[in-house]
Amino acid sequence: MEPARKLGRQVARANQEFALVEPGDRVMVAVSGGKDSFAMLHLLRDMQRRVPFDFSMVAVNLDQGHPGFPGHVLENHFKEHGFEYKMLTQDTYSVVLEKVAPGQTLCFLCSRMRRGILYQAAVEMGVNKIAMGHHRDDVLETVLLNLFYSGQLKGMPPKLFSDDGRNTVIRPLIYCAEEDIVAYAQEMRFPIIPCDLCGTQENLKRQEMKALLTRLSEENPKVKGNMMAALSNVRPSHLLDPSILRQDEQDRPWWGKPLAGARTADSETGPHPQEAERL
Repeated sequence: MEPARKLGRQVARANQEFALVEPGDRVMVAVSGGKDSFAMLHLLRDMQRRVPFDFSMVAVNLDQGHPGFPGHVLENHFKEHGFEYKMLTQDTYSVVLEKVAPGQTLCFLCSRMRRGILYQAAVEMGVNKIAMGHHRDDVLETVLLNLFYSGQLKGMPPKLFSDDGRNTVIRPLIYCAEEDIVAYAQEMRFPIIPCDLCGTQENLKRQEMKALLTRLSEENPKVKGNMMAALSNVRPSHLLDPSILRQDEQDRPWWGKPLAGARTADSETGPHPQEAERL
């Protein structure tokens, strides 16, 4: 199946399952100039032409003060393809360099400041949804990063509400594989702008997770699909979070509660080893 059609179906599926874009929405599409955000922008417009309701969208780029950032490339693309757009400028580059010690990862602070600026701009522009270009591989890498380095079991939700209630972030590419986005970007000949600030840093933990997933996928091509399936097939009672276990115990009807000291048949056992090998 050609990349555009495959990705379009996956974006439509995500929208149907999670109600990412709804009637009357005004969506800010955050476009950095990378392949993912370009793909998201065009796929959302394709979806806009097909859904049986109206919503509007505006492409927004933030120039963070990176030396030599070619903002005109994005602006020309928006004009050429008839997108409504807005160009923002705020120097976070010098702030990041000042705050982060040499040798430390710059990405976290850079992205955090970018989100804050976009969140405020969304309020000022009157948009109610902010579309980010995170795809399937981003989600899986985030799960591994949180698991290995922050002691948390979490990933990237397809729809996220900010704590202050002012913003809703959506991720239309949540089911899209990075290799399909690469193929689509090549087919569409997007004028990709690399992120020099992050790309010049060696040994980023996210790149290590990407390499790990690549190695696992070479051994078993279903690894990424299985991981995505696991994220929608959660068994909270089989985890170790006391708050979840207490809530599960409270919610369970009295006739479903085990006797004191009793063990349920599947309380501790996972799949049979032979079943695990087939996954």
